[in-house]
Amino acid sequence: MPFARGWGQTHSRPKTSIFRSEIMSLVQLYIPSDVARFTVAQLGEMGLLQFRDLNGEVSAFQRSFVNDVRRFDEIERKLRYLRTQIERSDVDIYDFLNEEFVTASRGPRDIDDMEDKINAHEDRVLKLTAAYKNLQLKHLELVENKHVLQEVSSLFSEIAGRQQATSATSGASGADGQDNVPLLGRADSLSRRSIGSLDAARAGETGYDVETGGAVVGHDINVGFITGVVPRDRISTLERVLWRSLRGNMFLNYVDIEEPISDPKHDEPVYKSAFIVFAHGESLRDRATKISEALGATLYHVDSNAERRQEELIDTMSRLDDLQQILENNNAARINELTGVSEQINTWFTVVRKEKAIYHTLNLLNYDDNRNCLIAEGWCATNDIPAIQTALHLATEDAGSNVPTVLHELRTTKEPPTFVRTNRFTDGFQNIVDAYGVPKAGEVNPGLFTCITFPFLFALMFGDLGHGFLMTLCAALLCIYEKKLSWLAKDESFRMFYTGRYIVLLMGIFSMFTGLLYNDIFSRALSLFASGWQWPTDQGGEGVTVEATKLSHTYPIGIDPAWHHAGNSLLFTNSYKMKMSIVLGIIHMTLGICLQVPNALYFKKRINIVHVFVPQIIFLFSIFGYLVFAIIFKWCTDWYARDASGQLTHISPPSLLNMLIYMFLSPGSVNESEKMFRGQAVLQTFLLLLALVCVPWMLLVKPLIMRREHQKIISEGYGRISSHVRVSSEDDGPGGAIVVAEQEEMEEDDFDFADIMINQSIHTIEFCLNSISNTASYLRLWALSLAHAQLSEVLWTMTFLPTLKMSGAMQPIAIFCGFAIWFVLTFSILIGMEGLSAFLHALRLHWVEFNNKFYDGTGTKFEPFSFRTVLDEAEE
Repeated sequence: MPFARGWGQTHSRPKTSIFRSEIMSLVQLYIPSDVARFTVAQLGEMGLLQFRDLNGEVSAFQRSFVNDVRRFDEIERKLRYLRTQIERSDVDIYDFLNEEFVTASRGPRDIDDMEDKINAHEDRVLKLTAAYKNLQLKHLELVENKHVLQEVSSLFSEIAGRQQATSATSGASGADGQDNVPLLGRADSLSRRSIGSLDAARAGETGYDVETGGAVVGHDINVGFITGVVPRDRISTLERVLWRSLRGNMFLNYVDIEEPISDPKHDEPVYKSAFIVFAHGESLRDRATKISEALGATLYHVDSNAERRQEELIDTMSRLDDLQQILENNNAARINELTGVSEQINTWFTVVRKEKAIYHTLNLLNYDDNRNCLIAEGWCATNDIPAIQTALHLATEDAGSNVPTVLHELRTTKEPPTFVRTNRFTDGFQNIVDAYGVPKAGEVNPGLFTCITFPFLFALMFGDLGHGFLMTLCAALLCIYEKKLSWLAKDESFRMFYTGRYIVLLMGIFSMFTGLLYNDIFSRALSLFASGWQWPTDQGGEGVTVEATKLSHTYPIGIDPAWHHAGNSLLFTNSYKMKMSIVLGIIHMTLGICLQVPNALYFKKRINIVHVFVPQIIFLFSIFGYLVFAIIFKWCTDWYARDASGQLTHISPPSLLNMLIYMFLSPGSVNESEKMFRGQAVLQTFLLLLALVCVPWMLLVKPLIMRREHQKIISEGYGRISSHVRVSSEDDGPGGAIVVAEQEEMEEDDFDFADIMINQSIHTIEFCLNSISNTASYLRLWALSLAHAQLSEVLWTMTFLPTLKMSGAMQPIAIFCGFAIWFVLTFSILIGMEGLSAFLHALRLHWVEFNNKFYDGTGTKFEPFSFRTVLDEAEE
């Protein structure tokens, strides 16, 4: 059977169903050159056609519309630059979108006008930004120069004051020969190094003057200095490097600038320090200058004359005030320009991305020189061909052309992409299936069954009426206010919960149902009806075990609430849930095996029904179907019934696990204490033999039949058939002429019996072993349900129940605190963590235990050309 069916041939539109993927058609379009851009734009708005690349052998740089793609890449780069400047300037971007311009048919003149506007805005912003940066650099230079002048003046003033104090002290103690005051400061208050030859330059010996000609001049020493600004985190490095490079012949002093300085080279303000380095000799000062600049310092010339320094400081302050006013005016102009851009930037981004996507798509098309048209091929759903014709007709009208686009529909054996039409409800469940594998075209889609089986299996592990209600409430709010809460889809943390809101809703509803069957509401029993058991009132006491009396009626729904108060309740619920897990697991796997039948019928492989499905279902039922029968038989039998004489009619309830083990170890014999019914040994022997016969049936019959049919084809001379094409015309549609072409492609003869035999052996061994392991895997339903119930009871007992037993004035406060703790832990642990655990286990049961019975999942997802997809990917 071909994978793609022809719409033009069948006239009747195929039905849409989630049971299988949509029937796809391979179409070919002959698009006139002047209509091509409008046609692709219309198809992009509808998102119904997946284009094929007809220029796969041509590099991206040699395609026809590469220059147009580069043009819009450049425009998009300019828009990104403008958006970056808007964000840096803290200008709000308007959410306004000019729908008329975005969705309308845009001609080349509209695009040129938009490009001119963007270029003009970018040019003005570039100039204003460049001027602003230059002004910021000048402002930075003036600010640093101001701090250097202030700190150097302060230092020289301190040195002058120390000189006077030193001279007075020297005059008073000159007779005692006190000549030990160091240069540039007192020894007891010196905060930075004064070493080397400078230590030898003492005040009384040199008679220096700090205000002389740019250098401190003594009778036998010439000391100069350099000043500058360096980042605060590098000042210690600068000090160490200067110390080692100048061999200690230097004096460094620095002061931290309290206010951070705005540096255009950095995004954030930088803390800096002003420093001054004294050294004697021109070579040492040059070396200190190079080291300082290498460590990122900015050096400034400072006059040693106090009056000149004061004049320079006043001039700097005046220039700073003027420059600050210019900066404010420039920034205001930038803000006004960027504000105008922010009103249109979303519209421009949308249009540019659409136009770039259009030309990317046009590069996939093949140009026909003889017909002066573009040839396109692509896949679409057969049901959507009329809508595509309408889009082609609208594109022809928008372009003002009289030549319609011609649509060809090809019949082909190529496997089409898979398109499953979903809605808001089924989309989440289909994503679960697609995460395992995309269904092959025509294959049974597990998504239909997942809508029910997934939340049901989750609920079996999460069954609690109270927890299910809270989960349902949260999901219902997401579903009711889904438009208002659509922003959650853009947040990575909440995107999964928002997109899967309908999955969570069904999981909560099914959890309420199973919680009603388990009779659990926050680990408490729910007595909706009269119990079927009665506790004795005249017996009992602390430490005394009493036995409940069975009444004539049975609790109508779920587990009797009397079991919650029984000492053997855990024993009862363990046995009940464990057997229930096995029964439901066999039913779930049986459904998966049965779905092989519609697959075989659709792909016309009836051999898979007789020689794959039948032996597999017989094998499963011979062993595990018999186990399910034994479970139900054991449930339906009263093992403690007595006859008229008061004797037990049965010896004891049999162990089903031992029964299944000895069915293989000792076939044909059943222990009397384990016997359930007459003829059990004979039945077990027959079922075991039936299961053994199914193994060679699955292993050998299908490959041998395929080998016989292949040899028959070869003997009759049908080894290979060449391809042929048949063309028939149809009536003109609204989009122009329609031609239906039929193309059959026969693959080369690649039959290999050895490969088929190996593949069949692997599948047979895998099925036999998985029948055991998969059945045991469903015991997770019992384990997770038990863990959830016990953890819920522990939380109730340890957090909230003790506060209900308290007395006194503090009881209301204790109840409030206990309830708050219990509620938070219930939401975070039982609903959050336990819910996630049950979700993952339900996911595994579908992917491994269910899907591998019938599902290949080797298809390719249908990805039509859609502007919505392009814009969503760009936003991410």
